[in-house]
Amino acid sequence: MTDGDRTLTRREALRAAVAVGGSAGLAACLNLESQPTETGEANRNTDRPDGTESAAELPNRQHAWNEFSRTDEHGNPVLARHHVLLLANYVGDGPVDDVDRKQAANAFGELEETYRWASDGLLFTVGYSPAYFDRYDEPLSESVDLPRPAALAPFEDPSFDTPDLLVHLASDRASAVLEAKQALFGELETANGSEVTETIDGIVELVDRRTGFIGPGLPAEHDDVDGVPDGAVPEDAPLFMGFKSGFVENQATEDSVTITEGPFAGGTTQHLSLLRTELDQWYNQDSRKQRVTKMFSATHAAEDLVEGVGDNLGDSSLVSETGVGDRVSDDAFEEGVVGHAQKLARARDEDGDPRLLRRDFATVDDGRTGVHFLSLQESIADFIQTRTAMNGTDVANVGGVGTKNNNGILQYITTVRRGNYLLPPRSKRSFPRPS
Repeated sequence: MTDGDRTLTRREALRAAVAVGGSAGLAACLNLESQPTETGEANRNTDRPDGTESAAELPNRQHAWNEFSRTDEHGNPVLARHHVLLLANYVGDGPVDDVDRKQAANAFGELEETYRWASDGLLFTVGYSPAYFDRYDEPLSESVDLPRPAALAPFEDPSFDTPDLLVHLASDRASAVLEAKQALFGELETANGSEVTETIDGIVELVDRRTGFIGPGLPAEHDDVDGVPDGAVPEDAPLFMGFKSGFVENQATEDSVTITEGPFAGGTTQHLSLLRTELDQWYNQDSRKQRVTKMFSATHAAEDLVEGVGDNLGDSSLVSETGVGDRVSDDAFEEGVVGHAQKLARARDEDGDPRLLRRDFATVDDGRTGVHFLSLQESIADFIQTRTAMNGTDVANVGGVGTKNNNGILQYITTVRRGNYLLPPRSKRSFPRPS
């Protein structure tokens, strides 16, 4: 594949194929995955794993991904490389009928039979918005905190996602996320070598399709889009802002984000934001020391705690170990700047643990850099509390800290869209009733 006069690397071409989607994108992915890698080694994606033999093998939690994903040398779960987000509406008026509910259940079940539940196969979730539950006369169970999305800072003006459902597809194999979408919507006769017999075609209408990626080298290969200086993103950075994230000690556990009571026990809530990033400012305006300070804390920068993209940090960003969460006000006054991770350290539960399990990933949808910020939490209130801590309004105008300037990374991100969803347990994944 080429882009003008430039030949794309294999990883760039796979990302581009996912973004294009459709039959052409899938054909390109399958062709690329059958070829040797740039190093000349055999491509490990050639042999595609079989699907799940029995649904009884699978956890009831849709969000149970960690034990089925790769881990790095420090034990941090590694998110799959390729992602597709599908937003859709139920085509009927009012509540979903049992015939359509059964059809969707069969389609989702067949998808699991087609692909192994793993990051080298396919991981997916199906979530439902507050607007979906408005179809019913009865209210959503009080055991679920699922408000409509809202602006969460005085400087925000996002659009709100209101389609009925959100399907999140994730895999290390670009072809899997494309093929799974087409299988779900009845656009293929076979997927992963199996006949497609069950689909959601005819009962839902696709509203939007979004794509993304995460992993060392992937962001650096996409510095030809708007909003990022050529060559500025470190070659081994998994995200556009140049630092590693997802440290296991700074993430909520799958257990802690799981709803424990009521008809949706075993499920969780999901928040999805689209954040646009201003990387020209991030890389051209700030030095490496300033970027470390704004992403982590002044202590991290002064003590040279972060090497490169942060692989040396192991399984923790060291915000707890350094106690910087207790120094937000002091650093605002004394240093004139506070760090993003430093502010988030204040949004802990009563046991001192993080409230969110983040599974966000980079995007260049629409030709601009950004982040699909996807988080799981027991209650949307947990997300709101964490975002409030990130806003740092309590230290705005203290020392050199402004509403956004020198206030973590707020100056470099803009919230474009927000949406809230319930991820029911697998047993109620197909168009759940409110209670």
